[in-house]
Amino acid sequence: MSSFRHPVGPEKPGVYWRRRATVIGVLLLIVVVVVLIVVGRGSGATSAEPTATATGASTPSSSSSSSSSSSGSASSSGSSSPSARSTPSASSAADGSTCAKDQIQLTAVVDKTAYGPTEDPKIAMSIKNTGSNSCHMDLGSSQQVLTISSGDEQYWSSKDCQTGGTNQDVTIKAGQTLTTPAIAWDRTRSSTSTCDSSRPSVTGGGASYHLQVGVGNIESKDSVQFILD
Repeated sequence: MSSFRHPVGPEKPGVYWRRRATVIGVLLLIVVVVVLIVVGRGSGATSAEPTATATGASTPSSSSSSSSSSSGSASSSGSSSPSARSTPSASSAADGSTCAKDQIQLTAVVDKTAYGPTEDPKIAMSIKNTGSNSCHMDLGSSQQVLTISSGDEQYWSSKDCQTGGTNQDVTIKAGQTLTTPAIAWDRTRSSTSTCDSSRPSVTGGGASYHLQVGVGNIESKDSVQFILD
């Protein structure tokens, strides 16, 4: 300790103190540099890892999760309320439109297949929507026509002496069948010139007649046969 406090040598003590100060300063500088390098490296590693995790793992995962959640919600929403948009499908797009000719099936209707001499046939028609969507059409009396014929000859038509025909727009659901009220045919031969006069009766005694029906520009594909005794 005495030699450290009181340097011994040929030089003056101040020289030795300056040398010692220089050595200590260099050592301190080295220590500071080493500490800075170690701290700098440690700080860089620590900040780099969270950044990599945040950008490399957390964000894409969160984005992917978000996307999955969104697509799941969209899918769920789409499947839970597909009809709310009505839409959507081709049939729902045409739902409620005017009935197409090929989706309406008309059928002539009689209450019996054979009638006695004093019985008047009750005639009507059924209208069926064979399509996959509901539609509407005019089913008023002004559009309906019922025709009775035998062979190639027409004997009676509901249009010959009709007055006050009405129009009635009716919606027919898919697969639904509507039937018009039956009217009685008085077994006479009609024409537009006999509306205000007596009309001749048609032949009975086992004669065969056919009823055909139509609505607007749509006609029944087949007629229905009945016998008059």
